[in-house]
Amino acid sequence: MAFRECCEPQVVHDLYKPHLSSETRKMSFLRRKSVCAEAYDPEQDQGEEEVKVIHPKNDEQRKRLNEATRNILLFRNLEPERLLNVVDAMFERKVEQGEKVIHQGDDGDNFYVIDSGQYDVYVEVDGRHKKVGEYDGQGFFGELALMYNVPRAATVVCSAPGSVWALDRVTFRRIVLKDAFNRRKMYTDLIESVPLFSCLDNYEKLNIADALHSQSFEDGEVVLRQGDDANCMYFVEDGEVSITVKKGDESVEVKRCGKGSYFGELALLTHKPRAATATSMGHSRFAVLSVGAFERLLGPCMEIMKRNIETYEEQLINIFGSENNISDLRHNIQH
Repeated sequence: MAFRECCEPQVVHDLYKPHLSSETRKMSFLRRKSVCAEAYDPEQDQGEEEVKVIHPKNDEQRKRLNEATRNILLFRNLEPERLLNVVDAMFERKVEQGEKVIHQGDDGDNFYVIDSGQYDVYVEVDGRHKKVGEYDGQGFFGELALMYNVPRAATVVCSAPGSVWALDRVTFRRIVLKDAFNRRKMYTDLIESVPLFSCLDNYEKLNIADALHSQSFEDGEVVLRQGDDANCMYFVEDGEVSITVKKGDESVEVKRCGKGSYFGELALLTHKPRAATATSMGHSRFAVLSVGAFERLLGPCMEIMKRNIETYEEQLINIFGSENNISDLRHNIQH
């Protein structure tokens, strides 16, 4: 495992998640310096032309860096071209044993991706340095100070020589934060176009927007398949899908879903396998909501989705001629 927690797991969670410890929040007010004082507003940056930063790399370095960044959650929703910009802008830093890569309380200058070496994570609490975790040859750190405009929440010390890839603060913000802002705006606009969400307040809509991620499919690709287990639902950003159910050896189209429509929620409501197959008609793009976020965020919409079950039943009765294959739907919804 690339990162191992030890001693104080909650401190480690505070280091890598938006939730900050009381010590970190206090530090952000007492020790804020010039770098952290430079707030970044993605909305004001919309009209400005970006200056691309490029640090040369050989093919082997680029390959390793591509593999490392592919698994970083921060970059998961970046378009391929934007991820390429991230890789181009990263520069290598050799690190010796005992060298501090970042120091608790300092301003955030770079985001780091580990290429090689071993690194220990320390947090100072009540004047004592406690080891709270370690990295072994891979992983990333340093994003918290850049994202939330606070000083470093921990110290990372090299315990075995290696190297890290660094992304400077300005480029990190202009790519990661700007794209996150644009993505939230795009999802918010999508949510406003979905009648299902009309019962939600603005705060609830923003929570859903932050939980979504995009997936694209080409013509004829299966988005979800009848009989498979369900782990998410879909909202159509662009394009169209055909929803079909099996009738003997044939597939019968039940409906088509276009922009602003949603599908895949039935299996999440019933906790049963997928009841239909969804196939992309041409190029399509969807906003995807995981089952965990579905259960956590869509409580106010459940009654609307349950009422929609009646529509599904009518469509299936028209196809199959009886309620034999669908009679348990409402039972599963109500229990």
